[in-house]
Amino acid sequence: MDIRPILSSLSRHKLATLLIVLEIAVACAILCNAVFLIRERLARMHIDTGIVERELVWLKTDGIGGDGATALLERNLAALRGVPGVKSAALVFPLPLANTSMNFTPHVDVARTRTGPNIGMYVGSPGYLDTLGVKLVAGRRFSAEEFGETDSWLARSPVTIVTRALAERMWPGQDALGQAFWIGDKRYAVIGVVDHLVRGELRGTASDYVAMFAARPSRLYSSLYALRVEPAARERVVREAAELLLKLNPQMLINDKGSYPDLRAAYFRQDAAMAWLLAVVCVALLIVTALGIVGLTSFWVSQRRRQIGIRRALGARRGDILRYFQLENFLIVSGGIVLGMLLAYAINLFLMPRYELPRLPLHYLPLGAATLWLLGQLSVLGPARRAAAVPPVVATRSA
Repeated sequence: MDIRPILSSLSRHKLATLLIVLEIAVACAILCNAVFLIRERLARMHIDTGIVERELVWLKTDGIGGDGATALLERNLAALRGVPGVKSAALVFPLPLANTSMNFTPHVDVARTRTGPNIGMYVGSPGYLDTLGVKLVAGRRFSAEEFGETDSWLARSPVTIVTRALAERMWPGQDALGQAFWIGDKRYAVIGVVDHLVRGELRGTASDYVAMFAARPSRLYSSLYALRVEPAARERVVREAAELLLKLNPQMLINDKGSYPDLRAAYFRQDAAMAWLLAVVCVALLIVTALGIVGLTSFWVSQRRRQIGIRRALGARRGDILRYFQLENFLIVSGGIVLGMLLAYAINLFLMPRYELPRLPLHYLPLGAATLWLLGQLSVLGPARRAAAVPPVVATRSA
């Protein structure tokens, strides 16, 4: 079909055409970025923490101070291990996705001239790796002798276990075992590598840059008890463990407690709400765009009844009229999509530094274009079929 008559017709309705092109462009730009953000949120919500989530419960207390804290904490842990259904218990800080994190930036040479990436820190009492269920892929766990005292949240024991992602980032192409980094004047040698573990707070691609340290129970980290239990016993264990701690420590306050799946759900509650909100925005935007196309096409059909009748009288079939409006709509939507793709990329570049977003993958653009092309063709179908159904005699008499 020759598109010159269509372009000539659109040139006589510049304002209406421009408005629908702009509407489609805005819809394309928002749709591409919104779908990308939804995908990012969903991927974030399904992140693997690296621990045995279904088997963990936790209790957060006000801690225990004083010189006798170590003995009291060890007594508490021994009592908690005796609760039916508890496999192991340890003090650990923090927990993955606990919305709190300890972080440091180490030096990677003796001269302290080069620094490494920002790293999330875990400190725990004996057995905390087994309690969390992290998977060791190289080296060894901490020995009993390596659980020493702590000094301002830093373990005095000169060893550490790192995640595979951190090992590959700091010592690419090398064996991480035996490597070392410095925090201040303290040197920590790598004795083990775990498969995966995320921080207490997610930080983009650096979320699994984590180092684990060993320390005896102390007042510096005495508030977070982690218990590995049978999944079916989670609720009961939380209740009984809290009652036991209060019985052993009448002055203690249980600030919070629960199962790890509940903690994870709470961490991602805002992400889930945002994903739903963006999904609703996408649906509303598509509906508004479809209504705009239907309204404009219906208006043009009513304005062109004489033209349609003349074409029908000259031998044009219903399919010819239908294809005319579909092609006209396709050209309008295509113009809006081209403008919308440029706008979508510009919006992504604007959001990247402000919200730590990655670059918009280019395959989202043709997906958005295909969605709007399909929407445009479906939206114009009703008015176009009504135009094609007008008998030639009725159309010419309406002039």
